[in-house]
Amino acid sequence: MTSPGRKRVLSGITATGRLHIGNYIGAISLWAENQDTYENFLFVADLHALTIPEAVAGTSLRARVEEIFALYIACGIDPEQSTLFVQSDVHEHAELGWLMTCATPVSWLERSTQFKTKGKIADVDAGVGAGLLCYPALQAADILLYNADYVPVGEDQQQHVEMSRDIARRFNALIRKSGSRIMGLDDPTAKMSKSLAERQAGHAVALLDPPDQARRAIMRAVTDSRPAVDFGAGLALGVDNLLTILECLTGTTRAQSQERFDGARYGALKTAVADVAVDLLTDIQGRYHEIVDDRAQLAKLLAHGADRARSIAAGKLAQAYRACGLRS
Repeated sequence: MTSPGRKRVLSGITATGRLHIGNYIGAISLWAENQDTYENFLFVADLHALTIPEAVAGTSLRARVEEIFALYIACGIDPEQSTLFVQSDVHEHAELGWLMTCATPVSWLERSTQFKTKGKIADVDAGVGAGLLCYPALQAADILLYNADYVPVGEDQQQHVEMSRDIARRFNALIRKSGSRIMGLDDPTAKMSKSLAERQAGHAVALLDPPDQARRAIMRAVTDSRPAVDFGAGLALGVDNLLTILECLTGTTRAQSQERFDGARYGALKTAVADVAVDLLTDIQGRYHEIVDDRAQLAKLLAHGADRARSIAAGKLAQAYRACGLRS
């Protein structure tokens, strides 16, 4: 599907861990809101997931991929309006990724903060694959294949987008002004993480968590030693995080939050966040189960998205091969 009058957006989420409310606020809801404005190419990044094999140990990666794909749709992404696909279903990503890897200086890759951070978690010295180092080159290929004008990302991925600019020089970053970095409920100094959520109960609210479990996680969220919300004295990180979640999910402003919660006990704030989150999860999960219970339709949607993506990606890959002198 080509729309000459609209800018093109390319983005995806890595298929490690279960999608949580931070993914919804920082990425998926933004994609859904922009469907009428941009031509969206949105994918499940399963090739990127392979950079840390431990993240999918003991699970079926393809099952997780299909779960995320179905959640995209359940969260409001229209597969007719946006092109939804799985990264490995479009082989051009892997092929152009290799060409980009060969063109990228190792020194650029070694300065990636994601490599330094994830390398510590994965224990590089123990023999983690080279894919972790080369992740930005594959990400550059993801973007270049579709001539993306914008790449919606979280703040932690902005360095990769800037590195991809150096490699591909074709695009700009698009970041949600509020909510691009939702923090952990148990530790508001750390970004809400799919991998941490797998290991630490209460760290995040997954989109498929039972409502009672989600409510408990929010009600136990870290706030502050002070007894009530105090905008005048400055907000603790945990309080600010809860307010940000509420504002993003309800479309309200910080000024409205101050009017509603200044001087309120933390229980009132947590209850308000939990009520909104549970309503959201109930709606998403209802649509999600309708999608995954119809396996034939899900297979059609996966194939349809891959075909639409390849119709664009194939031409760009052919150009790259010619530029490398591999094809005439």
